[in-house]
Amino acid sequence: MGQEAVPGLVVTLTGDLGTGKTVFAQGFAEGLGIRETVNSPTFTILQIYEEGRMPLYHFDVYRIGDPEEMLEIGWEEYVYGEGVCLVEWAEMIEDLVHEIPPEKVLQVEIKKDLSKGNDYRMIQICRKQIAAES
Repeated sequence: MGQEAVPGLVVTLTGDLGTGKTVFAQGFAEGLGIRETVNSPTFTILQIYEEGRMPLYHFDVYRIGDPEEMLEIGWEEYVYGEGVCLVEWAEMIEDLVHEIPPEKVLQVEIKKDLSKGNDYRMIQICRKQIAAES
């Protein structure tokens, strides 16, 4: 996915603690040509990597108390910037994600299935769904 990514893409990552969201981010960064260590920015919220073919804005919003905090750190600058946004725990800022045009958002959901082994993961990737108007 990182090899095919284009500027303005927002990839939302959802899944329980320990399912592999950060491991996914590391592989995505590798696809962008980023060689430095990619870690989850849990306590800093945002980590920026600029050595690849385009910037990667890696968010971990698990500790966000209010989505307004995202606006304070420049969320829109990154979402509509020259790079790719990868957002761990995207369900915490669902209202902000819904404001992004659907064609710019890929949703990635990662789940464990312990009945298939400790290392098994099911990864579902889809375009952002648009709620039907009634």
